[in-house]
Order: sequence, then structure tokens, then C-alpha cells
Amino acid sequence: MHVATLTLDVLLGDVHSLKQKRSLVRPLVADLRRLDVAVAETGHLDLHRRAEVSCAVVAADAGHCRAVLDRAEQLAASRPELELLSARVRFYGDDA
Repeated sequence: MHVATLTLDVLLGDVHSLKQKRSLVRPLVADLRRLDVAVAETGHLDLHRRAEVSCAVVAADAGHCRAVLDRAEQLAASRPELELLSARVRFYGDDA
């Protein structure tokens, strides 16, 4: 069994309130969930223009974890309303 996480640090566009931030982050989280990953906003909760979104996947092999998280990163990077500042992948397991 392999577990992998992806942490995305994103800069949001012209956002001036937490309500506006939520209107951008919520659709991203919903789209990521369609990839069958667990998703949550995990950081920068009090900042208007920054968000940290994390995904986790469990699979029988590490290659499948990598493929799913690569698709998640591409999905986030393709969104015009945000700028992907960094993406960090971590693997957990017996051989990680």
C-alpha cells in the first residue's frame, strides 16, 4: 500500500475578502475531488490572496499515486484565476 500527498501553494488573483477567496478555492477543491483524492484547504486560512490546498491518495502502487497527483497538479496549474507557486509531493509507506 502506498500513500502520497500533494500540497499546492497558490496565489489568488484580485481577491479582497475571505468570501471572494472561498469562491475561488471551493471550485478547485470540487474539481480535485473528481480525481478520487481526499482534498482540503490546509493553510493560509487567514490570508485573502493565498491558499494551500492538499490532496491525498492511497493506491496499491506508487506509480498510480504519482499519476493521480500529477493530474491534480496539472488541473490546478491550468486554472487562470490562480497562480501555482509551488507543488510538493510526498510518499509514505514501507519503501518511502
